Amino acid sequence: MAIRKTNIRRWAVLCLTFLVLLGLSAPGCRQKPKQEPPPPPAVTVARPVEQRVTDFIEVTGNTQAVKTVQLRARVGGYLEKVLFQDGQLVKAGQLLFLIQQNTYQANIQQAEGTILLQKAQLEYATTELTRYSKLLLQKAAAQTDVDNWRFQRDSARANLISAEARRDLAKLDLGYTEVRAPFDGRIDRRLVDPGNLVGSGEATVLAAVNQIDPIYVYFNISDTDLARLRGEGQWAAERGLAKKWPVFMGLLEEKGYPNKGVLDFASISLTPTTGTLLMRGIFSNPRGKILPGVYARIRVPVRERPALLVQQEAIGSDQQGSFVLVVNAQNIVERRNVKPSVLLDGFRAIDEGLAAQEWVIVKGVQKGIPGQRVTPQRQADQGARRTSPQPEGFSSGAHP
Repeated sequence: MAIRKTNIRRWAVLCLTFLVLLGLSAPGCRQKPKQEPPPPPAVTVARPVEQRVTDFIEVTGNTQAVKTVQLRARVGGYLEKVLFQDGQLVKAGQLLFLIQQNTYQANIQQAEGTILLQKAQLEYATTELTRYSKLLLQKAAAQTDVDNWRFQRDSARANLISAEARRDLAKLDLGYTEVRAPFDGRIDRRLVDPGNLVGSGEATVLAAVNQIDPIYVYFNISDTDLARLRGEGQWAAERGLAKKWPVFMGLLEEKGYPNKGVLDFASISLTPTTGTLLMRGIFSNPRGKILPGVYARIRVPVRERPALLVQQEAIGSDQQGSFVLVVNAQNIVERRNVKPSVLLDGFRAIDEGLAAQEWVIVKGVQKGIPGQRVTPQRQADQGARRTSPQPEGFSSGAHP
């Protein structure tokens, strides 16, 4: 009996121990270790760059040759030679087409013969007039004889002048058989092949030549842009032309606006239907790479002004508009709604919404959440950027 009680106690102790161990292993009885909060995200910040920038008007336009001439056959005859390759550059005075010359050479010889005949007749009539004038004084000739030889002399003189004029015309016609380039430029394809009859009854078009150095670019600006150019009444078309107002141009395949020219024409009035003003720039084109009729991007500088610039990647946008994120003195992120404008070498000018002494997040923008703390790392001084490109004649601080 005593042994049985001892076994019962032993089993009770074992059960109690098991229950205690089971309770200690339960999830609710374990103590959770304390977790440290994550550190604020690291971002790179920089202050805006203060420098002067140039505002531009950006439009599109088309190139046009300074001169375009159709080469025509001014005399009739068979085309004997074509002395150029289609599309090549030509020089002023270069022989391009040759029309048969034998007929016109014969006309010159015929005119020279007529001149000799008229000179002989003039000399004979002059001699006879002198002789009969002396006989008249001696009462040996009649007045009618003197008058007749005076008429013969004057007629011969008039015929000589006419013959010389016909010779000059024949020489002109012979010169027209050689069709030459009127100026330096590029010639189009030939429209007539050798062996064809040209200039018979009409002035046959042989080819066209364009002068492309320099070259024109025509473009239109709106009345709003014209008001920007005029500023506070300090700019007018004639003064702008006199100052050689600068113009930049970029072709479709070019980056930026590498071609520099000047404004050389502005229309005297706006087009009523479009409210735009036609303008023209002239550009140097020594290698002929800019062809007439090409689409072109045009940039006209308006004025130079001080501005704050931030890196382009620091600017975000949403339904509220453009913004940048700044870090205040407490390392808290704040949003600044801004008005960006001119882009310059990867930096965007900020016209409104940002102060010069604020620290802008330039790297890690996606980590910055307004109202939350960050760990800012200041970027090294970015240094002064170059000013917006501007051609000669547009000085710093000058307003159009």
